[in-house]
Amino acid sequence: MTDPLARLEQLEQQAVLGGGQARIDKQHEAGKLTARERIAALLDPGSFVELDRFVTHRCADFGMQDQKILGDGVVTGHGTVDGRPVCVFAQDFTVFGGSLSGAYAAKICKVMDLAMKIGCPVVGLNDSGGARIQEGVESLAGYADIFTRNVLASGVVPQISAILGPCAGGAVYSPAITDFILMAEGTSYMFITGPEVIKTVTHEEVTKEALGGAKSHAAKSGVAHFAEADELSTLARIRELLAFMPGNNAEDPPSRPTADPIDRADEALDGLVPLDPNKPYDMKALITGVVDEGRFVEVHKDYAKNIICGFARVGGRSVGIVANQPKHLAGCLDIDASVKAARFVRFCDCFNIPLVTFVDVPGFLPGTTQEFGGIIKHGAKLLYAFAEATVPKVTVITRKAYGGAYDVMASKHIRADMNFAFPAAEIAVMGPEGAVNIIHRGALDKIADEGERAAARARFVEEYKDNFANPYKAASLGYVDEIIRPRETRAALARSLRLLANKRQSNPPRKHGNIPL
Repeated sequence: MTDPLARLEQLEQQAVLGGGQARIDKQHEAGKLTARERIAALLDPGSFVELDRFVTHRCADFGMQDQKILGDGVVTGHGTVDGRPVCVFAQDFTVFGGSLSGAYAAKICKVMDLAMKIGCPVVGLNDSGGARIQEGVESLAGYADIFTRNVLASGVVPQISAILGPCAGGAVYSPAITDFILMAEGTSYMFITGPEVIKTVTHEEVTKEALGGAKSHAAKSGVAHFAEADELSTLARIRELLAFMPGNNAEDPPSRPTADPIDRADEALDGLVPLDPNKPYDMKALITGVVDEGRFVEVHKDYAKNIICGFARVGGRSVGIVANQPKHLAGCLDIDASVKAARFVRFCDCFNIPLVTFVDVPGFLPGTTQEFGGIIKHGAKLLYAFAEATVPKVTVITRKAYGGAYDVMASKHIRADMNFAFPAAEIAVMGPEGAVNIIHRGALDKIADEGERAAARARFVEEYKDNFANPYKAASLGYVDEIIRPRETRAALARSLRLLANKRQSNPPRKHGNIPL
């Protein structure tokens, strides 16, 4: 009779090998880690507890009954990241190309259900050829079961997806529902239909990398939030992201001690914003100048560069930062920027992460491309997100805040808690030149001499600046709580976030709102 302990050890070793040493070697030759190696790099050493190691598929067609591998192509379980619990699944490309079966899907669903029960993040490490064709509709049903859990977990526990190999067809929708998607350059790709199908149907020729590679999705489509150099840096980035997030929507994000004084004043910031309103500057210099240790983790950094989103800490507290970027499109809001920021704002609101907004926006980007593309409804997404958010919201107007874009960028009128402005801020319906052209058009048209007309225009512009293109009118109405020197920004933020730490605000009872999608 076989020794039970020896049998257990034998089966465990068999499960660890997955599709076998030859396929593991092939995975390494392709520049990819195995599923278990990825989990080991993601989680704290020795913390992983595997579930369902001995599960096998149930298919008896096409000779599959003779091809059963323990674990069936996905490794699932739980462990810790920085000592905090995380549920994880890692698709194993060495087993049937990582293709999804009914049993495989059930394993993922089980670990996602566990995450919801205990209130911890779910990390999915994707490396799969898609549905297991031999199982037909059972495989498709398995995908739908996963999608449903993604939707139900949305806003309850953080969900992070890493694309570390192929991800095609229906397989892309689970990552698309999750909060953040990370891709490893050179070894991962995502698309609904591959290059061969596209060539057949539309006669377009495109490579996998150009169609669905990390750089394409990070810069062009915006599907990927991060494109990292390799798998290890991708997994390290996930650990970094998790450090800013709570385990679930009922918890506050973790705080970390900092040696950076909360009242630190940076005099260099006083000269950051140019006096010339048409001259660009780098908003990231302000962000890194005021957050703890200058550490800012930017999200979607290669997409819609006219707006900046990311995580940082102020006084040890986790914050989400949204900021216009004057270096790109003068900081205008366009379709891509609006959608990018709206999604980020809603994530922060889901998970109790305070929002800090830096405003330098001349308005929405004009043009037929934007109008025909739906800038009205897409811009409204950002407005909706900020207005709906109940987390602490602190806004700093650094320079321009014009027109409807002033309202949208976390203004006092859409429930921002504390609003600050720099002394040179311009808060108005539009810039002085445009305003004068409208307000004084009749008077200017009556002046025949060009020199006199130019002098009159200059006088009207100065009058408008004195009366409107400054923060004092807004401050007199209570729309700006305080006008601060740029060097005081960090102290003002830290003070406000400390004050708002116990903020309680709720929205009217409802099933859910109807965001303009």
